[in-house]
Amino acid sequence: MATERPSWLGALRNAAILIAAWEIAGRLQLVASGALPPPSAILARLWVDRADYPDHILATLQGALGGFVLGNLVAVAAGVVFALYPLVERVARGLNVAIFALPAIAISPILVLTLSGMAPRYALAALGCYFTTMTATVIGLTEVDARSVDLIRAYGGNRWAVLRLVQWRSALPVILSGLRIAAPNAVLGSILAEFGGGGRHGLGAYLLGSLGRGEPDRLWGIGLVATAIAGLAYGLFALIARAVARGTLAVTIPTGLPRNDTASRPAWQRLLLTLSSLALPFALWWGLLAALRVPALIAKTPPDLVAYLFFAPGSATTQLRLIEALAETIPYTFAGMAAGLGFAFFLALGTQLYPALVRAFMPVALVTQTMPLVALTPLLVLMLGRGPGVILWITISVTFFPAFVTIAQGLLMVPPAALEVPRAYGATLWTQLRLVSIPASLPYLLAATRLTVPRALLGVMIAEWLATGTGLGNLLNQSRGYMDYGMIWTVAVVSVIISVSLYQLVDLLERRLLRGRGA
Repeated sequence: MATERPSWLGALRNAAILIAAWEIAGRLQLVASGALPPPSAILARLWVDRADYPDHILATLQGALGGFVLGNLVAVAAGVVFALYPLVERVARGLNVAIFALPAIAISPILVLTLSGMAPRYALAALGCYFTTMTATVIGLTEVDARSVDLIRAYGGNRWAVLRLVQWRSALPVILSGLRIAAPNAVLGSILAEFGGGGRHGLGAYLLGSLGRGEPDRLWGIGLVATAIAGLAYGLFALIARAVARGTLAVTIPTGLPRNDTASRPAWQRLLLTLSSLALPFALWWGLLAALRVPALIAKTPPDLVAYLFFAPGSATTQLRLIEALAETIPYTFAGMAAGLGFAFFLALGTQLYPALVRAFMPVALVTQTMPLVALTPLLVLMLGRGPGVILWITISVTFFPAFVTIAQGLLMVPPAALEVPRAYGATLWTQLRLVSIPASLPYLLAATRLTVPRALLGVMIAEWLATGTGLGNLLNQSRGYMDYGMIWTVAVVSVIISVSLYQLVDLLERRLLRGRGA
């Protein structure tokens, strides 16, 4: 009887086919007259530049590792607090989304000017990790088997015993899944800080010095080195998550809804909580500027922005520029969000229906997720031009992968026992997915949607900033050149408000759908 070949052989074969096709396309200059150099040329350039890389790699790793540790420690601690005390999570919701929605390209120069040393890199890397890990922690701690919780309580266990014996064990695979996404985000955050002027060494600084030379092989080399670093970090946590998940899968589908302690409160208390959630980000913003003693030229408080937009000379022109930029950015945000989420959903289903095909695609998916967009975007412009196509491509590339990981994790966490009934009746794999797996993983699908909302806007802004010269991204780029800090802060705040509003709409939809499921 023939033995089944190891899965790594199939992955190796797929990678070899991909590299061979890439080499042929590069040698024949089939893509935009050399915008996609062959792997052999990239490796040759890496060898020529080999003396440049050690210092740059070490600087990027230092920033990414420091931010990764700091951001995830804060994220896990916050997730535990939010899961145990939903009222705190309700108050901090606006702050959480605001942190995730902060456009790195907008705050990078501000951080470089207000912080010293490696602090800007740590800050951006930590911000890139926080929301993903915090969300994974909350989901993992709240979506548990209610019978296990009842068992611990029946033996006299308190809230902390439930957390230690049930919730934490159930949440660990989900948290590790969040760390898989956080690891590439930390690398990208460190590179963006370097790209914004945060030091002489680092892959971002090296990239900045190479952009104007018209050398695609060097740009691809820098991008692939960053990809390798982020990919290794992703693979490490993927292996750990897979090993842990084998021993921590639940035995039944969690039937309890995420707790909503505010639903039964009086209307005035709910209004007070909502206002507190909205006010907290502004209070923290104001407090940090005062604590750091940021110069008035750079620091813009909420009253300063109000004066800039409505009462300063030329405020009418400022408003018109902002409105025109929004009219260009928002439609692409919705289109990119829908496309990225749809692609992630069908790819996650493919892990169940066509696992070999998805495994073949995963190297390409990982590259699009981990390669710095500041390196990839100029190459995409050569291949796709400066039209809507490059905006959608970049937006999909930054949105689909976190959503895919989250949805795939939800499908993986469906216990095998729940599928035994449809299997006993001869249901096909698609029928099992449609009747059991997809409804059971609905919380993960909605969580993926929440993750996608702010990233879609950020992806559009990056494309506009580096490629198309339109929308909010271009307005931000122009403001950086003119040192118009009022507009820089305005674009950052407006983008956060848009992301928070969309996030709240998704959250409202989630509550209604899950309430209906519970009913």
